[in-house]
Amino acid sequence: MRFLSYILGLALILVGLYFLGKNIIFTTHAYPWWRSVAADLSVISLCIGVFALVFLPSSAKALGWVAVAFGVVCVFASSRAILNPTSLWQFFVSLTAMGFGYKMLTARGRSLY
Repeated sequence: MRFLSYILGLALILVGLYFLGKNIIFTTHAYPWWRSVAADLSVISLCIGVFALVFLPSSAKALGWVAVAFGVVCVFASSRAILNPTSLWQFFVSLTAMGFGYKMLTARGRSLY
């Protein structure tokens, strides 16, 4: 039963992210001279960060988080995010799904309420 709760919680989080993220579009025409450098830096630093988080010991995980954060900043520096209007209903459904999904993921053998 815990496995089913875990899978359902993960599915709810993904559904919430889908509803929240389907109105976000990324383009790459913001800064033409900086775009290629920042795109390369973002890919390299995200790869280093994920590698550090997965394979390095727990004492060096901070290095991985710094690399991931730098990669995310470079992604936003190399592109432009366009936020399309989101209805209040979509926002409510996405936050509710993510909230209940997170609660189902973190509830280990205890009641959800």
